[in-house]
Amino acid sequence: MDFSRLLTTSKATTEWSYPQASANRDGYLDVGAGHRLRWWEYGNPDGEPVMYLHGGPGGGSSPLMARFFDPKRYRVILFDQRGCGESEPNVAKDGPAAALTNNTTSDLVDDINRLRDALKITGKMHVFGGSWGSTLALVYAIRHPQHVASLILRGIFIGGREDLLYLYQGNAATFAQDPFGLTEPGAYVAYPDEWAELINFIPPEKRGDIMAAYKTIFDMVPANEAERDFQFRAAMIWSDWEGAISYMVPMEAGRDPGKFGAAHVALCVAQIEAHYFANDMFLDTGYILNNVDKIAGIPTHIVHGRFDQVCPMTQASQLVAALTKVGAPPASFIKTNAGHSAMEGQTVLALTAIMDGLPPLK
Repeated sequence: MDFSRLLTTSKATTEWSYPQASANRDGYLDVGAGHRLRWWEYGNPDGEPVMYLHGGPGGGSSPLMARFFDPKRYRVILFDQRGCGESEPNVAKDGPAAALTNNTTSDLVDDINRLRDALKITGKMHVFGGSWGSTLALVYAIRHPQHVASLILRGIFIGGREDLLYLYQGNAATFAQDPFGLTEPGAYVAYPDEWAELINFIPPEKRGDIMAAYKTIFDMVPANEAERDFQFRAAMIWSDWEGAISYMVPMEAGRDPGKFGAAHVALCVAQIEAHYFANDMFLDTGYILNNVDKIAGIPTHIVHGRFDQVCPMTQASQLVAALTKVGAPPASFIKTNAGHSAMEGQTVLALTAIMDGLPPLK
């Protein structure tokens, strides 16, 4: 049988409007407490500023992220958040004691202002974020609305406990007895093979809290090479799970080599995510939804994949409902036939169209 016409991935190919470019300039910014942020600037140095907030937490930036923006119009700032990518210290290379100390949501919000000041952004800027980046963008806008011209958000992550349980817990507690039992809601329903790999790495007696079980592994200080290899395998499995389910049509082996393929990158993502998840994102329960009145004056654009299993659309719907309740419905709410990744074709088209259509900053 010939299956050659079946889609092998939903990743964007010809949907990009703008070519990949090199950064105009780049550098490091000392933000205190032993942390230095790696940053890059793309596009028009005199253009409308865009602060791009990457996901994860711990996912890091990529030059590809600059392709959503017209390089003649926008001045695009990319940076690696604390502990990840090329920022220093890096949690996978330098250890959690160094990289996760003074690494909270409030620290990251303050870093955005430090970067604004260092790059001499004095007026309002567009804030663009997806997944965890949407969380950080919303928190930043709630605390500093005077700096935000517009919010462009993709794959909304509100950060609630139930959302994390959907992604990481599912039917794990009963998996040993009934691996196909639909005992709890969860992303595992659509990705049973990838789910089995995530769960089978953890002994049955520890599956009552999968996130805690993995965090124990990520937090350990390896005493020898065997323990280091064990930790790397856990991180790869953790990161591969998210990577596999981020696309409506998963790529071969469910892995995006650019982000998840290297063991140290996977460990970095895993350790920082586990750190934030264990601390409820360092936010009070319901923080974002309870404070949307503070961003009522900011035009907010939302793009969410209808088939997103990392951050199901219920999170976007909650945000839309909360904004509407305070008299500030989104300027646009686009539901794409896509999964979670920003790099899927329909999502690329939607995000680029929003940026192209924003009214010029005065």
